[in-house]
Amino acid sequence: MSDARPLPTLVVAAALALGSAVSLGLARFAYALLLPPMRADLGWSYFTAGAMNTVNAAGYFAGALAAPAGLRRFGARGVFLGGIAVTALALLGHGLVVADAALYVLRFVTGVGSAATFVSGGLLAARLIIAPVVAEVRPAASAGLVLGIYYGGTGAGIVASALLVPALAERAVAHAWQGAWIGLAGLALIAMAVAAAATRRLAEAATKAAASDSRPHFRWREFAPALASYLLFGLGYIGYMTFVISLLREEHLAGAVVIAFFVMLGAAVVASSWLWAGVLQRARGGGALALLNALLAVATLLPVLSVQPLAVFASGLLFGAVFLSLVASTTSLVRHNLAPAAWPSGIAAFTIVFAAGQIVGPSAVGFIADHFGGLRAGFACSAAVLGLAALLATRQKAIGTG
Repeated sequence: MSDARPLPTLVVAAALALGSAVSLGLARFAYALLLPPMRADLGWSYFTAGAMNTVNAAGYFAGALAAPAGLRRFGARGVFLGGIAVTALALLGHGLVVADAALYVLRFVTGVGSAATFVSGGLLAARLIIAPVVAEVRPAASAGLVLGIYYGGTGAGIVASALLVPALAERAVAHAWQGAWIGLAGLALIAMAVAAAATRRLAEAATKAAASDSRPHFRWREFAPALASYLLFGLGYIGYMTFVISLLREEHLAGAVVIAFFVMLGAAVVASSWLWAGVLQRARGGGALALLNALLAVATLLPVLSVQPLAVFASGLLFGAVFLSLVASTTSLVRHNLAPAAWPSGIAAFTIVFAAGQIVGPSAVGFIADHFGGLRAGFACSAAVLGLAALLATRQKAIGTG
């Protein structure tokens, strides 16, 4: 392998994107498709259904806190592949139990593995831009596009989930949803094998790329507006992704329409890699974060105003085209304003506040839905939170160049 021709940059970026496909697309967002059959089978309230994703977010928070130490000890690629392995095994466990307590534990472990994968994969994608062992792409588009492809990989996971989960979860057998979790675990293991093969040479290159240390520290105060905005983003967006399928099923949209909606949302996430590449390349302050939060607020509000198919699909298309690029914008902010040595702590800091927001979001929306008028009321609150996030992001100024 050491004498093999280096893989093109975008091929390696696509392999890294399999990590985000697993950590978010399969491990978190596929739950939206599985929630209706699991809720019907296990007799959950909306609060319990939301609490499952709250526990998942708590695991994500714990994984993000542990990520810097793990990166120092095992390296970014080791944490990346280890995180995918843990996530895959936890997904397999979902298919072997039915007790709420066991599912809570597995959702937590899945969150830990997902955070490890997502933080280390984002770091590897950021370093890939300056790594010398891969073929060059167009310099004007490479940085934003590489980051967009990595985070846009979540869309591939969403599409795969939309195609796999209904076929397995809606069979006429007891606990049919368990087969869907097992299928997702199989996809995760395949993704790990492909990513491991494609990133072998990236480990050495990434280590060399991180060698410069002109500004090694991440200072939370300098990024306070962006961090606060990202906290609210985590709180606001997760309610939509947890409950949107349940909302559509409650409104009696046909099953094929619901699946088409989720496929379209995932495809929009993939397309966002190219749609926002230029914005991610240019934005050095909080402008991209503010714009994308504002658009996300609009997307979240649309199902509150109408659940007619046109409004629903417009919501999903806009939401999918924005929300992972918003995540990418924080990595871009770190990359533009800090030296490579500070990127791990910077990316981990944003992931920590992101996870903290997600801990609150699902249970809050579930509680509102149970007590204050259903899921539409919860979505309205989420849209308001995202609007506030957009306002806070406008306060973030460029810090310097890394």
